[in-house]
Amino acid sequence: MGFSASLFRAFLAANVWVYRKTGGRVGSQGGKVVLLTATGRRSGMERTLPLMGITDGDRILVAASAGGDDKHPGWYHNVTANPEVTVQRGQDVFEMKARTAGPDERPALWDRFVEKSRNFAKYETRTDRQIPVVILEPREKS
Repeated sequence: MGFSASLFRAFLAANVWVYRKTGGRVGSQGGKVVLLTATGRRSGMERTLPLMGITDGDRILVAASAGGDDKHPGWYHNVTANPEVTVQRGQDVFEMKARTAGPDERPALWDRFVEKSRNFAKYETRTDRQIPVVILEPREKS
């Protein structure tokens, strides 16, 4: 891992720490950011990172944009392998299940990301892959 990747990981870890300590009052960018905790598909370890989340009723939407990189982000592979996740929005923590939006629902959901931030439109032009929209739904209580 290069210096810039190490620095980026340190920044993410600091952002997660501050978000948790302040209940999302700092680090949530006005309520746009959620913390997603997923289990690593190879390591089995829990990983938490900040993502832009869009509330959709009792669901939360996140986009696997990776800034327009040609590869899906690692967290996307993790949630497809292990869909049971934890999401923190502000002080609230939710047990959720992740699924990728299907071809019929993705276009309208993707448009919501582009409306929230023009960066998502830029990300789409940087890559040939279709950026997945992940729907986080409440887990059924057993």
